[in-house]
Amino acid sequence: MAKITFIGAGSTVFAKNVLGDCMFVDALNGFEFALHDIDETRLKDSETMLLNLANKYNPSIKVKAYSNRKEALRNAKYVINAVQIGGYEPSTVIDFEIPKKYGLRQTIADTIGIGGLFRSLRTIPVLLDFAKDMEEVCPDALFLNYTNPMAALTGTMLRYTNIKTVGLCHSVQICTDHLFKALEMEHDGIEQKIAGINHMAWLLEVKKDGKNLYPEIKRRAKEKQKEKHGDMVRFELMDKFGYYVTESSEHNAEYHPYFIKSRYPELIDRFNIPLDEYPRRCINQIKGWEEMREDMVNNTQLTHERSHEYGSRIIEAMETNKPFKFGGNVLNEGGLISNLPTNACVEVPCIVDRSGVMPCYVGALPEQLAALNRTNINTQLLTIEAAMTLKKEHIYQAAMLDPHTNSELSMDDIIALCDDLIEAHGDWLPKYK
Repeated sequence: MAKITFIGAGSTVFAKNVLGDCMFVDALNGFEFALHDIDETRLKDSETMLLNLANKYNPSIKVKAYSNRKEALRNAKYVINAVQIGGYEPSTVIDFEIPKKYGLRQTIADTIGIGGLFRSLRTIPVLLDFAKDMEEVCPDALFLNYTNPMAALTGTMLRYTNIKTVGLCHSVQICTDHLFKALEMEHDGIEQKIAGINHMAWLLEVKKDGKNLYPEIKRRAKEKQKEKHGDMVRFELMDKFGYYVTESSEHNAEYHPYFIKSRYPELIDRFNIPLDEYPRRCINQIKGWEEMREDMVNNTQLTHERSHEYGSRIIEAMETNKPFKFGGNVLNEGGLISNLPTNACVEVPCIVDRSGVMPCYVGALPEQLAALNRTNINTQLLTIEAAMTLKKEHIYQAAMLDPHTNSELSMDDIIALCDDLIEAHGDWLPKYK
C-alpha cells in the first residue's frame, strides 16, 4: 500500500487542510495516510478527525497513527513536515522575552531575526534525524517541508542529506490576491512572475492582457498610505525599492533594518507594526483550539473543501504525470537566480510531474532586490554553518549579520544575547563548542 506520512500531525487544522485535500485526488485512492507526532493526545485527535473525513469523502484511504516515527516513515512515497520544535512554551516565549531585555523587539520571529535564528538551530538537528530515518526506510520519498524557517531548513536538507526536498509556503499563491483586494482592483486574468527567497520573494511582473499593472498599483498604494492599514511596511518597501514583496508587513518589518528601531519609536505607530504579534497568535490559537476541538475532532459530519495548499496538487502531479506549476523553495543550483549565491535556498517557479520537481530559471533580479535578499541569505547561511559545525562563533556571526539585530545592538551585546538564548534553550539545542 502506497503511503503519505505526515510528521507533526498534531497540527490538526493543518493536517485537515493538506491531507483532507489529498482525499479528493483520485490517484491517491487506496493510499495510507500515516500520522506521527510526539504529542499523543493531539495525534489521536488528528487520527479521529481524518478517519471521519475519510469515511465521508474517500473510504479507500487508510488513516493510521504511529507512535514510532521510523515505522510511520517506512516505505512512504511522500513525507509532509509541519513540526514546531519547542512549541510556544518554552521556546517561542524564550525567543521573544530574552531579546526584549536587550531592547530588541520582534513581530513574528520565525524566519530570521534573532528568534528565527534560534528556531533554525533547534529545528535543523531534528530534520537531520528525519532525514537519517528516511534514508534508511524511504530513501526515494519526496519531503514536502512546510516548517519555518523555510530557507534555512530546506537549504540544510538539500545540501546535507540525500532526501529529495522542496519547501512550500502560503505567501506566493496569496500574494497578488491580497494586494488586489486591498487596492480594490480586479484580480481575474492577471499574469504574474514571482521570485526571490522565502518570505522575501518579489512580484517582478504583474500584467493583464499584456498591460503592466504596476503603475496603477503604485498609484493606489500611494493613496492608501495616507491612512492606517495592515500592509504599510510592504507598501513602503514597494515605494522605495520598486516592487511588492510576497510576505506580510508584520514579517517584513523585522527582515529589514528600517522599521523597528528603539531610536525612532514613532515608526511603530507610523507603519502600524504589531510588536509581539506571534505570541499573541499562539495564545489565541491555543484558546481557539480548546473551543473548536470537540466540533472538529469527533464530528462525523465534518466537511472539507480542497484548499489553496500546494501539497496535494504536487502529489497529484507526480501520481498522474499531469504537470503543475507552483512557487517552491529549492537550492539555487546552476544560478536559477543568477545574482544570488548558489548555495542559497531560493523561491522560484517550479514545474512538477512524474519526473519530480523542476525549478525554472529566473535570471538576475533587479539589483536592489537581490541586495535585500542577500542581507537575509547571509544570516541563513551562517545559521546553517552553526548548526552543522556546532561552533558558537557561527551563531554569533549569523546574529551579527542579521539586519534588524545589527541595526539595534553592539557586537558585544549580540554575543551576550546569543549566550543567554543558548543557556535558556538548554536541551532544546545541541551542545556548541
